[in-house]
Formats: sequence, structure tokens, C-alpha cells
Amino acid sequence: HVQLVESGGGSVQTGGSLRLSCAVSGYHSEYWCIGWLRQAPGKERERVARIGSDGTLTYTDSVKGRFTISQNNAKNTLYLEMNNLKPEDSATYYCAAGRAAGRVCGELINRGQGTQVTVS
Repeated sequence: HVQLVESGGGSVQTGGSLRLSCAVSGYHSEYWCIGWLRQAPGKERERVARIGSDGTLTYTDSVKGRFTISQNNAKNTLYLEMNNLKPEDSATYYCAAGRAAGRVCGELINRGQGTQVTVS
């Protein structure tokens, strides 16, 4: 089964940058979608960015132009490059994966333990 371990969170000032990493195992890109979720206290969990089974990249509107999702060539590490960070980006960020049906992604139900990002 898929295992996901995040790293790279921390505290940063407004306008700063962070890069999150996720070590991935048990993942087959042609059958799975993978991405980043976040959840702030008192708020619903939100999908931030996703790589589809066909390689399509999608982002939530609030991070477009600031965040970039990527994988290494071996597809055993997932990244989220976050630039121009804002206080509203503060949350626990989760690396997550879910099975795809063809090119349609299912819910990213397999999640790591999360890493905290604080922007002040």
C-alpha cells in the first residue's frame, strides 16, 4: 500500500518561501493521483495541488502562480515549492494519494502524518 512521509515544514515570514517534500512508496503513477492537502484550525481540509494519473497538474485558485507541485524522475519524492507565502497559507500540509479510474482522480484518501507551515 502507499506510504507517505512529509518533511520541510516550518515557520517563515510573509513573502518567504518553503519547499515541502514527501517520500512516497507503493505508488504507481499510472493508476494513482498524488498531491498536497492542507488544513488550518477550524477550517475544512483543502486540496492545494495535485498530479493526475496522466500527469496533469491542478492547483486551488488561492495558490496559483505561487505554489508548484512536482516529482523527481523516480517518482518516489513529491515536492511542493511555496513562494510568496501569506499568513492564510498557515496550515498542516499533508501529502496524499488516491486511486484513479483512468484519467479521473478519486479522493486522495491515503495521507501522511502532516507537516506544519506557519506564516507570520
